[in-house]
Amino acid sequence: MSGFDKREVAFENKFAHDEEVLFKVLAQTNLMLGLWAAEKLGKTGAEAEEYAKTLVAQDVAAHVKAGVLAQIQKDFSAAGVAQSDHQVSRHFEEFRAQAAKTVKG
Repeated sequence: MSGFDKREVAFENKFAHDEEVLFKVLAQTNLMLGLWAAEKLGKTGAEAEEYAKTLVAQDVAAHVKAGVLAQIQKDFSAAGVAQSDHQVSRHFEEFRAQAAKTVKG
């Protein structure tokens, strides 16, 4: 294997690792955001955990951040919970930072 080939393999391995870390961070972020949203919706215990896990599963299937945020806003509207898009997005970013520290640390 030439030096170029080794370098190419190294870049591919790094890319795969980075994608795996990103996936774990996003899944953890969505779980924390889901638990926060569940609390706002008055859900506790197993019901709250199920709500959060459902959001994570939906995101994995759709692979878009906006889908989770839109679902939470839809659920908040239906339940009469007053939270702006900005507030939900701010919590998403806070949870993402926490998840990144947890996953990478």
